[in-house]
Amino acid sequence: MQMNGAIGGFYRLCDWIMKLAYINILWISFSLLGLIVFGLFPATTAMFVIVRKILMDKDEIPILKTFWESYKSEFFKSNLLGLILTITGYILYIDIFFLRNTTGFINLLYYPSLMLALGFVLTLFYVFPTLVHFDLRILQVIKCAFVIMLMNPLSTVLMVIGSFAVYLLMTTIPGLIPIFSGSILSFVIMWASFIAFSRIKKLQNAS
Repeated sequence: MQMNGAIGGFYRLCDWIMKLAYINILWISFSLLGLIVFGLFPATTAMFVIVRKILMDKDEIPILKTFWESYKSEFFKSNLLGLILTITGYILYIDIFFLRNTTGFINLLYYPSLMLALGFVLTLFYVFPTLVHFDLRILQVIKCAFVIMLMNPLSTVLMVIGSFAVYLLMTTIPGLIPIFSGSILSFVIMWASFIAFSRIKKLQNAS
């Protein structure tokens, strides 16, 4: 009985590993399909759609078909969202770079800008989980992701720690980057997001 349990657990582990590798290959392939510039954000959205379904125990989903359908249906919305995030991030980067090299009164804005940039980065963790979990417009996705981030420090900390662990793994074993980099990271972020989503649902039900 214990042997069967061990074999069953090992089989599920191998199944997860194969799925994560497959999802990561699809993520890279579809990013390249859109010449990266137009493919990265739709492919990332599709990846989170798949990971979300798997985490919800929908193991029998047709991964390739679901990935392609999500890629197509979210193509323009994901790219517009990505454009907004990219421009915002670039503006914050320029502001911080400029303020760091200034003196006088204006330099006082340097640390507030750093805090703003930190809030932006932490909000990014929730953007794609929010996009695939809720039916929201683009600006609502960003606003909701920010609010969820503020309300769920535990999930945010788990995301940061998990992302750092994935970074260490990928830099230690670079050969894993084309096989697992995106899919493992999306798994960690989506898993932590579910903790936040569940907490919010409980608060809503309690009220």
